[in-house]
Amino acid sequence: MGLNLAEKILTEHLISGEIKKGNVIEIKINQTLLQDALGTMACLQFEAMELDKINTDLSIIYVDHNTLQTGYENADDHVYLQSFAEKYGLYYSKPGNGICHQVHLERFGYPGGTLIGSDSHTPTCGGLGMLSMGAGGLDVSVAMATGVYNLKVPDVIEVELKGKLSNGCAAKDIILKLLSILSVKGGVGKIIEYTGEGISGLTVYDRATITNMGAELGATSSIFPSDYQTKLFLEAQGRGECFKELKADADAIYADKIAINLDELEPLIALPHSPDNVKKVSESGKVKVDQVCIGSCTNSSYGDLMIVAKALEGKTIHKDVSLVISPGSKQVLNMLAMNGALSSIISSGARILESACGPCIGMGQAPKSGGVSLRTFNRNFEKRSGTDDAKVYLVSPETAVASALTGYITALDMDVSGYKSTLPEKFIINDNLILKPKDNGNKEQELIKGKNIKPFAIFDELKDSIEGKSLIKVEDNITTDHIVPGGAKALSNRSNIPFLSDYCLVRCEKHFPANAKKYGGGFIIGGENYGQGSSREHAALVPVYLGIRAVIAKSFARIHKSNLINTGILPLEFSNPNDYNRIDFLDDIILVDVKESLMSNKEIKAINKTKNFEFNLLCNAADREREILVSGGMIRYVNKNVSF
Repeated sequence: MGLNLAEKILTEHLISGEIKKGNVIEIKINQTLLQDALGTMACLQFEAMELDKINTDLSIIYVDHNTLQTGYENADDHVYLQSFAEKYGLYYSKPGNGICHQVHLERFGYPGGTLIGSDSHTPTCGGLGMLSMGAGGLDVSVAMATGVYNLKVPDVIEVELKGKLSNGCAAKDIILKLLSILSVKGGVGKIIEYTGEGISGLTVYDRATITNMGAELGATSSIFPSDYQTKLFLEAQGRGECFKELKADADAIYADKIAINLDELEPLIALPHSPDNVKKVSESGKVKVDQVCIGSCTNSSYGDLMIVAKALEGKTIHKDVSLVISPGSKQVLNMLAMNGALSSIISSGARILESACGPCIGMGQAPKSGGVSLRTFNRNFEKRSGTDDAKVYLVSPETAVASALTGYITALDMDVSGYKSTLPEKFIINDNLILKPKDNGNKEQELIKGKNIKPFAIFDELKDSIEGKSLIKVEDNITTDHIVPGGAKALSNRSNIPFLSDYCLVRCEKHFPANAKKYGGGFIIGGENYGQGSSREHAALVPVYLGIRAVIAKSFARIHKSNLINTGILPLEFSNPNDYNRIDFLDDIILVDVKESLMSNKEIKAINKTKNFEFNLLCNAADREREILVSGGMIRYVNKNVSF
């Protein structure tokens, strides 16, 4: 029986356990990635665990999220992160160098390696044949120190790509098609592995777009084989020595299979307010467009922007449209400037933003009230853009630029096939904004902490009985943007948990923070797929600060569930999902025999005192995760159990 590609990489990196669905294994981690929006807290947690060095082949901190400096907060965090990187031996990518996933793809990722990052879109490097996974900051901190990551073995789903893209379609349309099939929760507990003749015509940039948005499926990771396209890309980046051919065995076994015929694909669009609300562009109707944003870690590559430049050449954008473009990296921007493509873009009336995440995380470029914004990004959650009533659509760069020119949602009606598959023989290599560390760091380096960096709450050990009120009841698919929103004001205070607590779940119930403080904490009641979206562990750290001891939901998104466990919050699921309907706002709830039930892997009994009924809850967690919960979170667990 042969192995699929994911199994091959897991086997090569296996430290302990058996690679069998549902088992928890330990694997060797080669690289870790932090970004500034989540990295400051991860670095503070690294300090709190009293660690003194990293134990990976490479760890890096990128500054790409909080680059809008309207006050001292972001700049202070950048100084702290740079001092941390120097002290402990991490690489540091300065502001302006680019978006973490784009730069990591260009300069550090390689076939067959393992990578975890404190960002849900870390699987982007799966486009190189690297097993890359998003994780919470605490998990990344532990992996930085130990070189080890604990992982529940996922199912591996085969997605066979047949035929060849045509009809104005792009890689974005492939992942939108898969989202229409599986939905935003269809990839939970799974790795998506791409096979078939159709992959040969996809560049590494195309593949990275697809693996990036595997995060929107809820998938643990997404991965392509490493082949001739991978070799061309790495050689052009001056890293040809990193290439090795990797693919699944001919008789590999998969848990399931999905086939997509690229010949039959049409340009697609995700309608508000979910990435899986997908239709054909031709069926979306005549929708007037106010804003078009091209960029983000999904579609800001050299290949993407060369297509945009070609489509804009000699043209002017529609008078009613604002077009903004964010190159994914300094390398991309430099290449466009050198070959004249940037001139075509600017001449059209487009506005050039810096090489950063920008509008994708609500950091500027909020649409007008009720505005229609077409974006080549990966998420279109309600209010994420910064405008509460905006209507955000997700499209390919081809559809985006065509719509910017016509003023209406429309597919591109010109041949750009030559730009899809053509990459330069050699990229411009200039890593002068990446600070390389000394071996083993610099122990004499002082950690420089600005006044915005505040301590975070750590729970005591778990108690046998937990009592509190149902402080909020939310529907299915609540995102981390709902729990702790993005945007310029909130993001600049990511190292200030007390400040962020006033924003917790206000998009669902504006009085939630006040009620949590009034009643001394309590419980959150959730629906299916609670915590989908980004990996921001602030969506767990802030509820900890507000006294939340358990989230009771129908089901959880993978990374958020892990973050809850790491912070000491019980992620509990209804044994009978119908019990969700029996709980109301401010019901008094008691959990009994919690510690004993948790450690013996039994259902936890809950009592609704207000309604006078009992119900049972499940904690679907591995043995190690149960020990973390009993300890009061990862930091207490590590300090008690792990020696470095």
